[in-house]
Amino acid sequence: MNRHLAVCAFFLPGLAAPWLCTAADVSRATFGTLPDGRKVEVLTLDDGHGFTARVISLGASLQSLMLPDRHGKLADVVLAYPDLHDYLAKPQYFGATVGRFANRIAKGRFTLDGKSYQLTINDGPNSLHGGTKGFDKVVWQVVKVVKSPEPSVTLQYVSPDGDQGYPGTLTATATYTLKAGHELDIDYSATTDKPTIVNLSNHTYWNLGGEGSGSVYDDIVTIPGDSITPVDDTLIPTGEFRAVAGTDYDFRQGKPIGRDIRDGKEPQLLLGHGYDMNWVISRTEASAPRRVAKVEDPRSGRVLELYSAQPGLQFYSGNFLDGTSLGKSGRIYRQGDAFVLEPQRFPDTPNHPDFGPARLAPGQIYRNRIVYRFSVDGGAAR
Repeated sequence: MNRHLAVCAFFLPGLAAPWLCTAADVSRATFGTLPDGRKVEVLTLDDGHGFTARVISLGASLQSLMLPDRHGKLADVVLAYPDLHDYLAKPQYFGATVGRFANRIAKGRFTLDGKSYQLTINDGPNSLHGGTKGFDKVVWQVVKVVKSPEPSVTLQYVSPDGDQGYPGTLTATATYTLKAGHELDIDYSATTDKPTIVNLSNHTYWNLGGEGSGSVYDDIVTIPGDSITPVDDTLIPTGEFRAVAGTDYDFRQGKPIGRDIRDGKEPQLLLGHGYDMNWVISRTEASAPRRVAKVEDPRSGRVLELYSAQPGLQFYSGNFLDGTSLGKSGRIYRQGDAFVLEPQRFPDTPNHPDFGPARLAPGQIYRNRIVYRFSVDGGAAR
């Protein structure tokens, strides 16, 4: 890895000496080798000031993000495995790009233009995150690297016609960019050669106190959605839009994740073993990304603001982290040790006309730009 020292130094609160900072850069290395001999790459995006992101080509996945806390101390806030073996042995969607269709499709079935399709089943009776070999389990090709003050990397995967039961050859790209002001952008796009359905999102597990640091139940979450799409006992939407007012799902004013999570009055919390629900941000896709969530960690002072134009937001409180995954810090991940925020179309949209469109036709471009803006105690991180 080649890094060139820049002529600069700055002080972070709580540090005795200034940091030398390096020029913004993107470096490439081998993360591991698959059983068939293919290499999985790791790309490190560095803004030159300690804000760094690591992306691996398996699943176009975010493997690390380093952020300062209110005292300037850096920590990795992304749950992930330390090596490729663990990603293969126990897939957990850590940081992954999920698709072709993020979230669940009932019984793996849908009808498009009068024709029925059957997808692979991998979540009880349903298809989840693209099926048995979704986009999280394939190696993406690195097609572009930009070394600039806003470093970026673009990865591409071409999903053939019939892949996991989906029609059409889908060409998907994921571009990760570090931007000024401690912002990480993930820009998803897709095109197809015949009508299909698509819904791409990112499945990063976040712990703003640092991965492996324990529960996130004290984190304060704000979600502007005024309704949810409740689910049945297989976590498939019933088709109803249910108001959050007066329920444990009301995060409009912001509250700790754990305040109501063990409240037995909400059957939906029992079905999901905690929060695992789609919030209705709007009934249609917005013209530009707007804020769909905010999370504040009182321990570290770190704040995450999430922006997307998608109509739905799946909020998941790490309910199925069961103590069998060993993370990068050498600590075991347990229930509630992270949260996931997935901006997307509503789950099972192809089977619910009231949920809006999921169709992509030749000549159209699907987009989901996800923006993560980080700060400290409500002010810009320095």
